Amino acid sequence: MTKPHLSFWHILNMNVGFFGIQFSFGLQQANMSPIYAYLGAEGKDLPLLWLAGPVTGLLVQPIVGALSDRTGSKRGRRTPFFLIGALICSFGLLLMPFSPALWFAAGLLWILDAANNMTMEPYRAYVSDRLNPPQHAAGFLTQSAFTGLAQTLAYLAPSIFVFMGMNKDAVNANNIPHITIAAFMVGALLSFTTVYWSVKTVPELPMSDEERAALNAKPRTVGAILGEIWDAAKTMPPTMRRLWWMALFQWYGMMCYWIYIVPSLALTVFGTTDAQTSGFRDASLLNGQIGGFYNFVAFIAAFAMVPFTRRYGAKTMHAICLLAAAAGMWALPGISAEDGKWLLFVPMLGVGLAWASIMGNPYVLLAGSIPPERAGVYMGIFNMFIVIPMIIQMLTLPLIYEPLLGGRPDNVIRLAGVLLACAAVAVLFVKVAPATTAPDPERTT
Repeated sequence: MTKPHLSFWHILNMNVGFFGIQFSFGLQQANMSPIYAYLGAEGKDLPLLWLAGPVTGLLVQPIVGALSDRTGSKRGRRTPFFLIGALICSFGLLLMPFSPALWFAAGLLWILDAANNMTMEPYRAYVSDRLNPPQHAAGFLTQSAFTGLAQTLAYLAPSIFVFMGMNKDAVNANNIPHITIAAFMVGALLSFTTVYWSVKTVPELPMSDEERAALNAKPRTVGAILGEIWDAAKTMPPTMRRLWWMALFQWYGMMCYWIYIVPSLALTVFGTTDAQTSGFRDASLLNGQIGGFYNFVAFIAAFAMVPFTRRYGAKTMHAICLLAAAAGMWALPGISAEDGKWLLFVPMLGVGLAWASIMGNPYVLLAGSIPPERAGVYMGIFNMFIVIPMIIQMLTLPLIYEPLLGGRPDNVIRLAGVLLACAAVAVLFVKVAPATTAPDPERTT
């Protein structure tokens, strides 16, 4: 069935919900390592405390993807999963900054990440469902742009509250700053409201009689769902299979950056490793500023990248952007307070370009290679290409943190740069699926 060609504003509206999802992820990226440190965690323990995200993604996204492929509710195939996941996420964000102990924060992160993953995977399939292949680049790169905008604001939120007059050193009884609490309150509000906006303004397409009959013929037992995941994995398209090596290096490197950037800045810029000091809190604020900057670069770059991706191809653009980030991450730990904090923003240009590409171009490659009727399960399986490298990172980095990296967080950031360069090489070996014929561009809705 030919799908209606969507206008630019419809594509924007359908991706507003991704803003709320990614605001939540941005809060986690910017604040979970500091929150764990405030509650008493040590540097070598941080990767294991971050396990919630990848493990829940590994378990939740393929199952939710297969379920959404087999769902035929009045609201659509994907919408019920959007709304339930976003609502649970809002409650998790409300509770996180009030965590009384390390175990509570770590356990709550498992619930929060499960809800985020429940929402995000069907969202990827929703974009693939709603758009014809010639619009995939615009759809997924717009989604990437909202990721950049949401995470810009999530990273900057504490600094914005300081600018508005809040005391950066005011903390609650568990040493968590009030500005962090305020940022999580904003995230809780955005999580549900933005998702609701998208499904209200750009609802899913109704299924044809043939599609509904095929859906009703599919069994919905646990065994059938697991069998669908297994069969999809065995018959994975070649393009998708070759994306694995890129994903392994790319996501191992990004997790190194997210987990250790605040401890690295605390050491290289403020000369401290003590989470109870003002210098460590200043490092967290500085990370919010440079993180907000690279996400803003991603927001702009995602839109600007659309014509280049169409002309030069998604894999070429992705390789270039990953190399820019590799150079930036390698340079970042060498910048000290004496050099000037402003210099830290220069490497973030490369990181921002890569983040825009990471959240868009691999999905352009993927969406063109998978059968539409199995978009949900394949998007879920592709998420395994994200979370398995993260799990590998979290289990292996503590083993090399002291003997190979000297127990220094700045060396972890340098390692991230090397790994992103490896990812840039790996993506060049991906064979691209042939393009699908475009529909009539004049047909809009």
